[in-house]
Amino acid sequence: MPDAGGLEIKAYFHEPTNTVSYLIWDRATLSGAIVDPVLDFEHTSGKAATASVDAVLADAEAAGVTVEWVLESHIHADHLTSSKYIKGKTGAKVGIGSGVRDVQRIFRPVFNLDDVSDDGREFDRLFDDGETFNIGELEVRVLHTPGHTPACVTYLVDGAGFVGDTLFMPDFGTARADFPGGDAHELYRSIHKLLALAPETRLFMCHDYKAPGRDEYAWETTVAEERENVHLRGGVSADDYAKMRNERDAQLSVPLLLLPSIQVNIRAGDLPPAEENGVRYLKIPLDFG
Repeated sequence: MPDAGGLEIKAYFHEPTNTVSYLIWDRATLSGAIVDPVLDFEHTSGKAATASVDAVLADAEAAGVTVEWVLESHIHADHLTSSKYIKGKTGAKVGIGSGVRDVQRIFRPVFNLDDVSDDGREFDRLFDDGETFNIGELEVRVLHTPGHTPACVTYLVDGAGFVGDTLFMPDFGTARADFPGGDAHELYRSIHKLLALAPETRLFMCHDYKAPGRDEYAWETTVAEERENVHLRGGVSADDYAKMRNERDAQLSVPLLLLPSIQVNIRAGDLPPAEENGVRYLKIPLDFG
């Protein structure tokens, strides 16, 4: 007899990029998905490896889970996705929010990437706001939550939400909004979409950096707890939030892996095409301004 239905979640923390990936599955059917998977990448040498994602795939196999989806919460700027690798191993479909088209339009000319589309065809599924699909018997609802990037979405399933970078743990705050296509006022609106969910809704972060005074990494909270987020509590207005966010973002450094991450992630995890010598290259635009 199959197990009783419901959502099973296993988290994987990738400390080099402070990223949390998730293996999720329907207990009744053992159909599953991997959310925001990481490709190991050493920027100083250009070496890529798959040890982290192989551990996720090994756990899926051991549990009898069939990985049917790779779900990207957005185009990440701080780590390379391993979605293409997972697709090759499992045949899983790669899904992302339909706003990825805007991200491709922004960054394709930055890197002069002639092989990249501006219509999202690199991905198997572009999710519109409010669209639903299934993981086994579980219905997943996609909520567009842009502001950090135009492609940001939250995946809502069985009382849980995978929020990407829109929110961090309540003691740490919220996402930056200064990347191209980002907008602090839009982020405020997206956050309040999440805060309007049932208070007991479990929320799963894509990153954690340990807030001051906290010794352990953490990535699960609730809507009720996020209503007391350090950037949101006290009924802060949209304008005051945007002012805080913009001033804070102006002091933040560029993510270490931004340039390689964007180039790979807008290709749905595919690597750049090999050149005549058989080697693949990532580009670094130079700015002497």
